[in-house]
Amino acid sequence: MFGGRVNRTERLYAVAEELRRAGAQGTTSARLARSLEVSIRTIKRDVSALQQAGLPVRAEAGPGGGYVLDAVASLPPVNYTPAQAVAVSVALALLPPGSPFAVDAATARAKLWDALGPGDRERASRLAARVWTRGGTPPEGAAPVSDDDAAPGSGASAAGVLRAVEQALAGERVLAIRYRSRDGRASRRRVEPVLLAHTDGRWYLVAWCRDRDGMRWFRLDRVERADVTTEPYVPRLVEEVGAPPAGAAAVGTV
Repeated sequence: MFGGRVNRTERLYAVAEELRRAGAQGTTSARLARSLEVSIRTIKRDVSALQQAGLPVRAEAGPGGGYVLDAVASLPPVNYTPAQAVAVSVALALLPPGSPFAVDAATARAKLWDALGPGDRERASRLAARVWTRGGTPPEGAAPVSDDDAAPGSGASAAGVLRAVEQALAGERVLAIRYRSRDGRASRRRVEPVLLAHTDGRWYLVAWCRDRDGMRWFRLDRVERADVTTEPYVPRLVEEVGAPPAGAAAVGTV
């Protein structure tokens, strides 16, 4: 199956998966060697390497003995969708500088990204490039470029609005929204989402407004309704939004 020419990392992964499948009954070095078409000596070296790397494998002596992977480690892997991977990355990116466990958070994000398959990782990367965050206290005068739609206000976005915005951005579908400006005027817009931005403690939808024929920043807590349409659009380049606020970065690069 594997033989001697296979990348050792791939073979170590295969040994770990064989042990995972064997469960509490375990398996012997001879069975592993036959399954992977390598020598028993190679299997023993591989198991030793896995143990040194922290995989909880124990050796049981005597007749019928062999290698057993700890029950906790034999749980099936958790699979994430691209959107879920981005959601975790956003949460980690919003940790203020100097937060406890910040280094571990960055490591966890890297592990999560590595666990995605190539196709999902590519989709997650494209989506993550369209989510900007800026942590910490912004310098004076560093508010995002915006029109009068993005002036200060109050309120909370409904879960349905947030979900629609997420789906429109990820699925590249035109979004129909009802938006209330700072002076209380309500308007209906059809917009093409370009990115989501978190700055000054608030979330904004940055989108090309078809009704105003221009790029606009919409404060999410002022979007009263949002409906994903079936109409696709070709996403505009993030660069068309303009320079990001000082200290902002896409969550895919945090």
